[in-house]
Amino acid sequence: MTEENKSEISPLDGNKKSQKNNKIKSEEKIKKNLTVLGQETEFTGELEFTDNLLVTGKFNGKINASGALEIDKTAICNVEYIKAGSVIVSGKVSGNINAEDGIEMCSGSSVHGDVVASRIRISENVDFEGSVTMLEKESSSDLFSVSSEEFKNSLLLKSDMPH
Repeated sequence: MTEENKSEISPLDGNKKSQKNNKIKSEEKIKKNLTVLGQETEFTGELEFTDNLLVTGKFNGKINASGALEIDKTAICNVEYIKAGSVIVSGKVSGNINAEDGIEMCSGSSVHGDVVASRIRISENVDFEGSVTMLEKESSSDLFSVSSEEFKNSLLLKSDMPH
């Protein structure tokens, strides 16, 4: 696989990035590896990782991670739970998902379980059955180093709609 064909897991970022930004991002993520569980792979057990994981096969068990997790459209995951930094689901997940940064359910995906995240995006044509709990992320702004307007804006929930 050539360097230009590698895809970067970038959950919940709907903006097109310029080649310059991609280069900067890829340089920043050199330390992050992408591990792939292939389509012919069936894994049962508990996975723990800090980098990025792409599941294209079958997984049964628990996932404890601080990195990004992507469930490909060919993947089938039956889990007790998934805990990850961010989760993108294009395939099928049966079980609870907890993502500190965010969860994206892509068109054609199936999620049967409760989800907990600070941000969530559910596309059209998603089979979702479960509850949603939104996490409140603490503001990264220092109250005393920014103007009151900047601090106020940092507390507003980010969405696709203008505030």
